[in-house]
Amino acid sequence: MATVEQPQIKHSHLAIRGLNLHVAQAGTGELGTVLFLHGFPEIWYSWRHQMLAVAAAGYRAVAPDWRGYGLSDQPPEAEEASYADLQEDLLALLDALSVPKVFLVAKDFGTMPAYDFALCNPNRTCGVMCLGIPFLHGGSSFTTLPEGFYILRWRELGRAEADFGRYDVKRVVRTIYILFSRSEIPIANKDQEIMDLADLSTPLPEWFTEEDLAVYTSLYEKSGFWYPMEMPYRSLHKRQPLEDPKFQVPVFVVMGEKDYVFKFPRIEAVLKDGTMAKFAPDLKVTYIPEGSHFVQEQFPEMVNELLLSFLKDHPVA
Repeated sequence: MATVEQPQIKHSHLAIRGLNLHVAQAGTGELGTVLFLHGFPEIWYSWRHQMLAVAAAGYRAVAPDWRGYGLSDQPPEAEEASYADLQEDLLALLDALSVPKVFLVAKDFGTMPAYDFALCNPNRTCGVMCLGIPFLHGGSSFTTLPEGFYILRWRELGRAEADFGRYDVKRVVRTIYILFSRSEIPIANKDQEIMDLADLSTPLPEWFTEEDLAVYTSLYEKSGFWYPMEMPYRSLHKRQPLEDPKFQVPVFVVMGEKDYVFKFPRIEAVLKDGTMAKFAPDLKVTYIPEGSHFVQEQFPEMVNELLLSFLKDHPVA
C-alpha cells in the first residue's frame, strides 16, 4: 500500500458489528476525542492535516474508514446499505475505544450519520462540525437537476461500474477529485459518462499531489467502488428523516463558497434563511470564499484553526 510517512498516526483494525474496520489514530486525548468521518472519494487519509493538529493540541484523533471503504471489511453484497448501519457502527466504535463522549467532524455524506448520531446520542456527543453539508431535514431533492447529474447517474445500478471499468483505479480517483474540486456541479451530456468530463491532460488541483493520489489509489484498489456507490449514492433516497429533530449540542458548519455542493437545491437557503437554526439553536456558520469541496485539504491551516477554536470553545464537561 502506498503511504505518505506519518509516524504520529497509528493504524489498527477493530471488530465492529461483525466487520473489521480500519481505524487511524493520533494523540493521547487529555482534552477529549475527535472522531473524523470521511466522504467519497475520500478515506481516513483525507483528515491527515486535522488529525495531526488536534493531536498536537492535546486531543485524541480517530479516523475510521467506513465499512466497505479503504482498509475496512466489505459488508456482504446481499446486505442492503443503510445509514442506520453507519450510525450504529459509530456507537460500537466509541464503545470499543472506551470513549464516553466525542466531538464529531464530518464532510460530504459523512455529515449525515454525524448529524443523526448527534441528534440520537446527545449524551455521547460534545459537538458536531460539518464541512460542506448543512443539516437538511428531509434531504435535498434533485428533481430540478438534469439527467446527466452525477448522483442520478451513479444511482443507476451498473452505470458507474461500467463507466469506471473503462479505466484503472488511479484514473477514476484522479478524475473524481478533479471534478469535485471545481465550483460547477458535475453534469454529463446525454452522449457522455461522468468519467468523460476530465482527461489526463486536466491537471490535478495544486494542493493535491501525486503522492496523495497514490495513497487514495492504493486504498480504493483494496476496496473497489461497489460499496461506495451503494453508500451513499444508491441509499440517499432511502434515508429516513428523524421526527422533530432538535440538536442539544453545538453545531458548526464550514462552507466553501466554491464548493459545487453550494449550488445544490436548498443548500444555500437553509444556511442563510434561518431554517437550520430552527433545528440547531447553538449554530455557527463560517464561509471560506475560495473553499472547494475538499476545503480541509485545500486550506488545512485555516480549517485547523476553525476546528481548534470550536473545540476550545466547547470543552468536554
